[in-house]
Amino acid sequence: MEHLTTEGRAPAADAKRRQEFLDLLCAWNDAFAASSGRRRKAFLHTYGCQMNEHDSETLLGMLLAAGFEEATDQNEADLILFNTCCVREHAQTRVYGNVGALAKRKLEQPGLLLGVCGCMMQQKEVSAALYKRFPFVDLVFGTHALPDFPALLYRAAVLGERVFDGRGEESVPEGLPICRKKGASAFVTIMYGCNNFCSYCIVPYVRGRERSRAPEDILKEVKGLVKEGYTEVTLLGQNVNSYGKDRAGNGCTFPELLRLLNSVEGLERLRFMTSHPKDLSDGLISAMAECERVCKHIHLPVQSGSDEILRRMNRHYTASDYAQLVKKLRASVPGIEISTDIIVGFPGETEEDFEATLRLVEDVGFCAAYTFMYSPRIGTPAASWPNQIPDDVKHERLARLNALQAKKCVENNEKYIGTVQEVLVEGCDEREGQNAFGKTSAFKMIYFPGDESLIGKMLKVKVTKARSNSLLGEACTESVK
Repeated sequence: MEHLTTEGRAPAADAKRRQEFLDLLCAWNDAFAASSGRRRKAFLHTYGCQMNEHDSETLLGMLLAAGFEEATDQNEADLILFNTCCVREHAQTRVYGNVGALAKRKLEQPGLLLGVCGCMMQQKEVSAALYKRFPFVDLVFGTHALPDFPALLYRAAVLGERVFDGRGEESVPEGLPICRKKGASAFVTIMYGCNNFCSYCIVPYVRGRERSRAPEDILKEVKGLVKEGYTEVTLLGQNVNSYGKDRAGNGCTFPELLRLLNSVEGLERLRFMTSHPKDLSDGLISAMAECERVCKHIHLPVQSGSDEILRRMNRHYTASDYAQLVKKLRASVPGIEISTDIIVGFPGETEEDFEATLRLVEDVGFCAAYTFMYSPRIGTPAASWPNQIPDDVKHERLARLNALQAKKCVENNEKYIGTVQEVLVEGCDEREGQNAFGKTSAFKMIYFPGDESLIGKMLKVKVTKARSNSLLGEACTESVK
């Protein structure tokens, strides 16, 4: 069902200490299984971005190494862990509601272990408030404590302590077990943290400053994934374009890392996210153009089309700068698709500012846009600024933006009708009548008749119909790879 792997290497002392606690937890779980006839099960709720998803893979890897089984439903779990996000208010509100809903079950099932971790818990005021508000929660820890999870879990589960760990920034973690779901694609973190301090963003405060993994560790992990059968890897970082800048003298920039990984035999596709426009170099564009395994798609958050709003966001580029980057990308990488993030209702955003965003969306023609209403995050500069936009105005602007982007998506997708695309099959969707689905190199999702035997294969698919967020087609050859 899943693959258990190890990410790179770790300092011997850290690895030894971690293994000691994993062994202790295993013995504890083995004793329970011997007396009860079943193993304890763990269930993870994951909120937020791909970085959080990958953190949950690491948490699950450690739980399996500690003798737990993965639960398919939280109602059968002996341990429930919430891996939180603090980037948007909605995700944070959901955590409070879902944790609070377990108070009654905790009374009825005293042996149930509850934990809350992730970015939200790296905020000292928020984690302390949650710890006080929900006294039935056994374990609270932030992103920087993840490598020490086995020790924290041992204290909560075996010793019966109530554990709180909001430690500050840690070094780059290596040697952690990871449990990845079976499939064709895998995430690989190449760096942690962010140095940009956009005025609306909490990430640098909870993920810390940029810390890049050694290129040899990344290469080793990618080669290991290929040996396990993964054919597509997505490199993760808050700003992958800054990779290596904190490692003075290591001689490896992000474009050079792409070229290094492009040489891995058996790897079919290489993706990455996220890229900050201010750091997108000509060298990266050249690497995308010249490396056959690097996919023809880039996620390039613009956030706004207004120069004044971009200045207040501390983004360090103008709308014209962004348009020039798009022009360079499309000239150098034929067929590239560009997706983006956009925030509406940033403090002080006028109707004129918003209309500039609409013009940019119209002119660029994004293949997809992840749109959000501005959500004040305590601890960021913009949260305390005057001229906060009323919610009704935010909703109205978001609706207009989404309507325009939906129209642009259809226009973008229609150009593929009649073309033949190479698709990496990711799975089957019952809602689509058991149709197989997968993405093109340019990140276009295509549904076509097929079954689970196709998962992981590269197929040529002829596009027959365009929809707003996907394409329909039919396989026109056997597996091509």
